[in-house]
Amino acid sequence: MFKRVLLLSLLLLTINLNASYEEGKKIFENKCASCHGKYISIQNLKINFFEKNNEMYKLTVPTVNMLAYAIMDSSKKIGDPEDPEMQQMEIEEYLKGYLEDPDITQTICDDQIVKYYEKKKPIIISEEEAVDLTHFFMKYKEMRQKEHPEVIKVLKDGYDESKILAQAKKENKKLIIYATSDTCYYCKKMKKDVLDLEDIQKRINKDFIFLEVNVDYVKLPFELKKHFKGITPTFFFMDSDKKVHNSYPGAWIKKDFITILKENNNGK
Repeated sequence: MFKRVLLLSLLLLTINLNASYEEGKKIFENKCASCHGKYISIQNLKINFFEKNNEMYKLTVPTVNMLAYAIMDSSKKIGDPEDPEMQQMEIEEYLKGYLEDPDITQTICDDQIVKYYEKKKPIIISEEEAVDLTHFFMKYKEMRQKEHPEVIKVLKDGYDESKILAQAKKENKKLIIYATSDTCYYCKKMKKDVLDLEDIQKRINKDFIFLEVNVDYVKLPFELKKHFKGITPTFFFMDSDKKVHNSYPGAWIKKDFITILKENNNGK
């Protein structure tokens, strides 16, 4: 009986979260987005804060995904994920209190990056708005993954070439194998300026399977080593029969990379 009640409670909470997520998103966009801005990938955020001392983005407040991560997944996360109803109430209370009195000493953001942030002006929100914002942050990660499926797949040790080729054949897509390394400045720059752009990712996802391979740790698949000149970044284009059609060593600006994608997709 207890399990049934618990399952029903969780189901009702999920339905409620789904219903209020869009309302919370509107509130965030209307009241918060002008300061907190749009999504920036975690990889680029790490580079920005821990390698570039915030010179890449000059952030003075956390981005929307940084807020969602801090609330739901960080070491300072609010509430217990095993008790979502109580967690919801705790997040509501925190958001309302912090927005009305944005005391930097009470932040749940990473201690190492708080030094870059400026004190924000208080924002008064209603109890209902606090509920909707809470639902927005609790569902943010799941909804982000649905709305923006992973396009660049990072290849790890132990990968199965046959599965990758079978997927490419089934989806009638070509493969892009992207050779990168930890020490490659131009790889990081191109990722920030080109590969992380939403319109570029849509182009890639439509017609290609994109595999990122850090050659410092993982060997290139499909016997590509014999084609690799040791230059990072290098982009290999091949089909599901392992035929390499083109390779492009070096970094590219957005316009040129779009041309490369078109060259390998019948001009589309």
